[in-house]
Amino acid sequence: MPPVETPQPKLNAVRRSQRVLLSMPVVVSGTGADGQAFQQGTHTVVVSAHGALVLLRTKVTLGQVLTIRNVKTNEQRDCRVSNVTANQPGQMEVGLEFLQLSPRFWHIAFPPPDWSSRSEEAKRFNPRPGAGDNRWT
Repeated sequence: MPPVETPQPKLNAVRRSQRVLLSMPVVVSGTGADGQAFQQGTHTVVVSAHGALVLLRTKVTLGQVLTIRNVKTNEQRDCRVSNVTANQPGQMEVGLEFLQLSPRFWHIAFPPPDWSSRSEEAKRFNPRPGAGDNRWT
């Protein structure tokens, strides 16, 4: 039987920082693709030190500059739209990249780059039953 080739990861697939699945309330504001100012309350789907993935009803375009505000801390950062993908009718998944690196914006501890859910350390962390707020014990 011939050896199985493992595809090499693409260079652009390497992440600059760890991503964390986190639903956090935010407000995104700016000018929509229609030229109208908007302010929309939403939540994050994924966060990183470089930005977030959020759900928006307002149409935006790649490269557009928007402002994101963390509802819990009232901090805000300017960011650039780095990706737009249709999610459901009337809703888009929008990748937002901070204009300046802001690893403390989310007020969470990111896992180290070599973190794996299979590691002994990860196995010690279990969500608290009934916590419902993404905290770990």
